[in-house]
Amino acid sequence: MPRVITVLFAIIFSLTITAQENSEQKEIKIVIETFFEGLHKGDSTIIKSTLHKEIKIQTTATNKKGEKILKTDSKNSLLTSIASKKAEHIYLEKLLSFDIKVDGNLASVWTPYEFYFNGNFSHCGANSFQLFNNNGKWEIIYLVDMRRRNNCKALKNKN
Repeated sequence: MPRVITVLFAIIFSLTITAQENSEQKEIKIVIETFFEGLHKGDSTIIKSTLHKEIKIQTTATNKKGEKILKTDSKNSLLTSIASKKAEHIYLEKLLSFDIKVDGNLASVWTPYEFYFNGNFSHCGANSFQLFNNNGKWEIIYLVDMRRRNNCKALKNKN
């Protein structure tokens, strides 16, 4: 009988932890989706609501010479570029999947994507988000994206 109680306790405990993790993952996914809602609408206020005050933003790509580059951007620069987006410009970053990992107050999210500008395919790549649970509110503290124009079909076939 004690074994049965121990097994039942273990099952209930593991189900509670799984439900808690899934709840956190849902909260984190909503933050990322809200970020992209702001991008698609050109609304810097929406995007700002997802960002920590000390966010670090970077982009990596390969330039025309074939050199790999890393560009660092500021929060203000990102928000200004979104706010100044022309109404006729339509951005669509189609996220292909979410891989969310959580440990305590730190989360990591990997999102492969395809980017379309005015309905035309522009490039593909992946975003890597790091989030911090700031006393009950998940905020993006680091964002790096990778952009490429080649091998995008391989990316589509993986997902």
